[in-house]
Amino acid sequence: MTARAALLFTCVAFVGLVGACGGPGAQARPAELTVSAASHLAFAFQELGGQFEEATGVAVRYNFGATGVLARQVEQGAPVDVFAAAHIALLEPLAARGLLLPDTVAVYGEGRLVLWQPAEAPVRVASLEDLARPEVRRVAIANPEYAPYGQAAREALQAAGLWERLGPKLVIGANVRQALHFARTGNADVALVALSLAVGAGGRWVPVPPEFYTPLKPALAVVAASPRQEIARDFVRFVVGPRGRELLRRYGVVSPEGGAGP
Repeated sequence: MTARAALLFTCVAFVGLVGACGGPGAQARPAELTVSAASHLAFAFQELGGQFEEATGVAVRYNFGATGVLARQVEQGAPVDVFAAAHIALLEPLAARGLLLPDTVAVYGEGRLVLWQPAEAPVRVASLEDLARPEVRRVAIANPEYAPYGQAAREALQAAGLWERLGPKLVIGANVRQALHFARTGNADVALVALSLAVGAGGRWVPVPPEFYTPLKPALAVVAASPRQEIARDFVRFVVGPRGRELLRRYGVVSPEGGAGP
């Protein structure tokens, strides 16, 4: 290769490298944010993610699951930028250990538990006591060991004196969204799920008395190991800001008064 040709090759390579790295005039690919979120947020956050991408150009990829399972994934170093838990009690220990940025911890609402059925359900349930009726054969709940809504369901059934009686009827889902799926597909007659899922799924639901279970305070925070912390902070601000709060309110995630944000 001649010296002139070598110089030309070097210049072309340099221009290509600058373009690939997002130099002046380059068409950079929009950033992508990974959010691990509690299953009760599936419908609400999918809509919210679209709004966030429209406002910022940043796409959001979700990993939905039981809060306890997601927390363990964060502990094990999963490549996650934001963690949204169904209850702050499972998030705070991670922040205390430095796995989440403490100044980004923000409560984004208050969770509500309901009895949910498809609109065409042949057996109608109007209260927790109705679960003991013989025609109600299967009752779906999330796993109480990993899912805050499963814990809330167990507490509510215990408070109503039904936990032991309903033992043979219970169908345990890996998370609250799977519990809803059991009822949607006829594998359960009714499911105890989050109001936010009930709103997104349609059908019919009855509120469970809130005094029957520990109040659920969902919260989210930026993962300390995220390489996209500024974008992750923007997402948290979006969730707890006016647009996020209004959307969550429509899905039955009641916004707390005031609220914090990074």
